[in-house]
Amino acid sequence: MAIVESGGEKRSAWGRGFRELDLILRGDRTRPNALREGGLPIDPGRLSRVIVLLCVAYGFCMGTFAMFSKNGPAPAQVLASMVKVPLLFYLTLLVTLPSLYVFNALVGSRLTFGSVVRLLTATLGVNVAVLASLGPIVAFFSACTTSYPFMVLFNVAVFAVAGFLGQMFLLQTLQRLSSAQLLEEIRAEPSEEKPAAIRPPSDEFLGRHVKTIFRLWLVLFGLVGAQMGWVLRPFIGNPDVPFSWFRDRRSNFFEAVFQALHSLFS
Repeated sequence: MAIVESGGEKRSAWGRGFRELDLILRGDRTRPNALREGGLPIDPGRLSRVIVLLCVAYGFCMGTFAMFSKNGPAPAQVLASMVKVPLLFYLTLLVTLPSLYVFNALVGSRLTFGSVVRLLTATLGVNVAVLASLGPIVAFFSACTTSYPFMVLFNVAVFAVAGFLGQMFLLQTLQRLSSAQLLEEIRAEPSEEKPAAIRPPSDEFLGRHVKTIFRLWLVLFGLVGAQMGWVLRPFIGNPDVPFSWFRDRRSNFFEAVFQALHSLFS
């Protein structure tokens, strides 16, 4: 009986996690009335489990190309991709999280560290949800082509689309969080102005200036993520190179993309 109850609790926890992600995607968790506490009403731990599962699912689709290799199926590459995609996102987040918190403090948005973590977890959920939704398309093209450069560029494009939508969510939610918290501060202490290390001449910092600062951070996040992907490669599996969990660290992500473009069109 205890085992059945434990299994039911696990299924319920997973169900709540997916339900929470669905509410984020539909905008229910980012409505003004849900942000009055100064943070997103989500459980980062519960949502993170769903994020990891979706990353694993996309990793499977990404590694499918190796199953149709001219040298025969390479299930080890599929397994490696399933492990590395979650690592890619969470290692990038670990590297860039301190800079996001400092940027957030500089513009005076007054989000706590916990609020920043919840915001990033929700953003990662949006990013990965889009990525996983495009996974079947990636698997389809993996089965239909033998061009390794094409699959490299196609996966880069898929990551770019998912990242763009995730960044849009982050910027919009950040602005709503900052606005909601400022309104609460004004109601509590209407005569006292909260200090900030960097404050433009007017309260427009809640819109244009916050977006400018965080766009800079998003560029940094994208650069780190791109290079992190290069460090963790291979994800797809070059049919002309024997499988290995990691490659040597020569070159960089951007040079590799240029070489793939050259190989594809030459």
